[in-house]
Amino acid sequence: MTAYRDQYASLFHDGRGIVVLGISNDSPEALHSWLKDADFPFLFASDAENHGATYTKFGGTLRASGSVQDRTVIVVGPDGRVAGVMQKFNQVDPQAYKDLGAIIDKVTPAPEGQ
Repeated sequence: MTAYRDQYASLFHDGRGIVVLGISNDSPEALHSWLKDADFPFLFASDAENHGATYTKFGGTLRASGSVQDRTVIVVGPDGRVAGVMQKFNQVDPQAYKDLGAIIDKVTPAPEGQ
């Protein structure tokens, strides 16, 4: 997740009108602490009480234990609609960032000069 944070300005066009959401089984308290400590500029949602139901509605699959199988990135555009869902986001794969950038560019083009 630190790779997201470190590429935020360029990849997300400084966050103009874009909401990036990650869903996990962690408790709200744990997610809040992690976000605060690492200074992440995006949102996490806890699906702990729903036992993965929210995550699966976005196309994610659960392990037999009920925990999140893969990292899924949900991009919400300026119009409030889901612009794209990357069900299996590999944060160490450069192609994943190119694919994510393509989703973001569709709903909020980069400012001139970028």
